[in-house]
Amino acid sequence: MESRDRDEEGRPRQARPRDELGRPLPYGAEGVEPVSEDPLPPLETVRFAIDLLDQGRPFSAHEVFEARWKDAPEAEHDLWQGLAQLCVGLTHAMRGNATGAGRLLERGNGRLERYAATGRPTYGLDLAEFRTRIHRAAGTD
Repeated sequence: MESRDRDEEGRPRQARPRDELGRPLPYGAEGVEPVSEDPLPPLETVRFAIDLLDQGRPFSAHEVFEARWKDAPEAEHDLWQGLAQLCVGLTHAMRGNATGAGRLLERGNGRLERYAATGRPTYGLDLAEFRTRIHRAAGTD
């Protein structure tokens, strides 16, 4: 029986390489560079995630936003979780899963709408423009 990949603390970790859409590849295959699970400061999070989207890596952008969401103050959870959900929704769309994409895009939109109504900071990100970009790329605009 094959054992699961684990980190130094014994937590499950996927050591298989991944493609640009986060799909596991066979051990030994060349995948994309993984992103750190450590959260970045807000402005760096936005810049890095946008760079990943520009590279066609929405799953990795989702992971960057997710790390920030898990470390953010509760008042910002809708922002970071909404951004992560839009990116993983785009990932599903690019993988051909229209149903999953639609659900995640809808959830992400709702979170970002709630967050935008608070007037809290968006760290230089135009939320409406970001949503339009993701929906256009997902083919749902």
